[in-house]
Amino acid sequence: MQPQEGALDRPRDPLPTFVQDLAPLPTVFSDILEKGLRALDLDLPADARAVIDGHVRLLLAWTAAINLTAIRDPADVARLHVLDSLAAAPLLRARGIRRLLDIGSGGGFPGIPLAAALGSDRTLLVDSVGKKVRFLETVITATGLERRVAAEARRSETIAHDPRDREAWPAVTARAVASLAELVELGLPLVAPGGVLVAWKRHPVDDELAAARGALRALSAGRPQVQRVPVPGLEDHRLVIVPRDGQIDARYPRDPAERRRRPL
Repeated sequence: MQPQEGALDRPRDPLPTFVQDLAPLPTVFSDILEKGLRALDLDLPADARAVIDGHVRLLLAWTAAINLTAIRDPADVARLHVLDSLAAAPLLRARGIRRLLDIGSGGGFPGIPLAAALGSDRTLLVDSVGKKVRFLETVITATGLERRVAAEARRSETIAHDPRDREAWPAVTARAVASLAELVELGLPLVAPGGVLVAWKRHPVDDELAAARGALRALSAGRPQVQRVPVPGLEDHRLVIVPRDGQIDARYPRDPAERRRRPL
């Protein structure tokens, strides 16, 4: 056997599960985060900041082995992941929201930073990919969020038809997941009456809003609001806030095949 072949057969080192075993984040991460928090006029308690830092340290350690994110520079993670996620915290705080469900959580954005910033009573992170959920569970345990945050490997359609979750969440969030029309169908059935769906989008959003008119009408949505993200470097990022307005037909959300055949 050639030496290089033997190297390929060696088992991979176990991925880290404790934040304290990892190198600290560079100063540039903190500098960019602090500047962005001032732009958002958002204060973070020390325990929330510790959760966010621990999450990012684990993300950077895991992503070389598991493709959690293509963004691997700590400065870019601070701006493009953490601050982008936290852009929704002021509006959720203003509504008194402390419970949220995050669709397509992936590497944990926006769900984990929002759970930390809001001091949430309950946050559910949902992703259909098992390895990503294992990462999320590791972060939850390592940062002490077990009593308040959970992660589940289930499809959004399944959860939306579960009586425990349907129409049960004051806020549903979705970042870099799907078109707005699809997010309305997937997410709004999970939103409690009077609650909101928050979707992260890039400017301009006019075409997506136009394409989502059928879904907004079918799912009894209120008038969407578009909010700019006031963080340097995120000038083209937008939050689309979709209020839950009326009753939602029990057939929604439909399965993926039917959504493809008959888009709203």
